[in-house]
Amino acid sequence: MKLTRYGTREIIVATVLCWGLFGLAVYWASCASWLILLGADLPILIWLWVLWFFRDPERDIPAEPGLFVSPADGLVADITPLGPAGPLGRPGVQIGIFMNVFNVHVNRMPCEANVRRVTHLPGAFMDVRNPVAAERNESASIELTYSHEGVEYPVIVRQVAGLVARRIITDCQEGQRFARGERLGMIKFGSRLELLLPTELAGEICVATGQRVQAGLSVLAKI
Repeated sequence: MKLTRYGTREIIVATVLCWGLFGLAVYWASCASWLILLGADLPILIWLWVLWFFRDPERDIPAEPGLFVSPADGLVADITPLGPAGPLGRPGVQIGIFMNVFNVHVNRMPCEANVRRVTHLPGAFMDVRNPVAAERNESASIELTYSHEGVEYPVIVRQVAGLVARRIITDCQEGQRFARGERLGMIKFGSRLELLLPTELAGEICVATGQRVQAGLSVLAKI
């Protein structure tokens, strides 16, 4: 199982703490009662969960032109029309994806594009299932430039922290070029991802609310 480099610190800390606690439990059991061993499995289970959380599976990225793949694993929470006064500055659509603590949390680029700007906004840590959380929670907006038939269009990927998620990693820099499905960062421990597309690019929405999707693999929209 491949692990993401974004979780190196947490994996090291979990390894030291969990195996240390397991060793103490075994020692205490030998000195006192073997009943203590019944609780020794807990730190090992936590350690295994940490490894599972930071897994980073390879994905077969679709090669067909004009596709926009999911930037995250999770559940399609909402599909919302956007007006000209929205973040894109023109009519479009926003597709929100909710990630629980059991999903793969490595985020991927929805399309081949150039990074125009990355903006981090501090905020609250509300449950992302709350309708107002997307606007009030800490977030990072990755503004992209996507070219189609000689015209450049804005595309936005927005990482939103949640009730448990307390750290957003955005592994992007202004001017950087990304391929479709390339890793762009992650949010640690439950969160929300949003893909914002202008109407010209979202000719066909390929998902519905309540549908499960996988980053870099599931097609959200096509031109």
